[in-house]
Amino acid sequence: MAQSPTDRFEVRMTSDSHFGWVRTRLAVERTMMSWIRTSVSMIGFGFTIVQFFQHLSAASGVAPALLPQAPRYLGEALISAGVLTLLVSGLQFWREVRYLWGEPFRPLAGRTGKMEPVIEQSPILAIAIVIGLIGLFALGAVLRRM
Repeated sequence: MAQSPTDRFEVRMTSDSHFGWVRTRLAVERTMMSWIRTSVSMIGFGFTIVQFFQHLSAASGVAPALLPQAPRYLGEALISAGVLTLLVSGLQFWREVRYLWGEPFRPLAGRTGKMEPVIEQSPILAIAIVIGLIGLFALGAVLRRM
């Protein structure tokens, strides 16, 4: 018989356990915010690289680049990596929060009813979705300028 992850330990209802649960929940939030910050940086740098080198190549008195498409490919790669980072980290966040709000931990969380949707528990996932859509828009804008 397979052992579930919560069968490995006993969940005790103490103030230490509750505050440990809260610290873990906040750590998951901080980790997601770090991933969002990283992906925003990648999306922003990618878009900036593309724009900078487009304006630079259009300037007068500038020698033509050896590889004129290289900055564009780098920018597209950075924007794509930023969007992919948001997707993977969002799925990881969703999984971790669902685990923390799972049946054995509900009393520690102070909930006894049905689990609330993850977005209602935290706006972080909604923010990640919005930033991901902005990243997709930026990628589309770069791809359209072929």
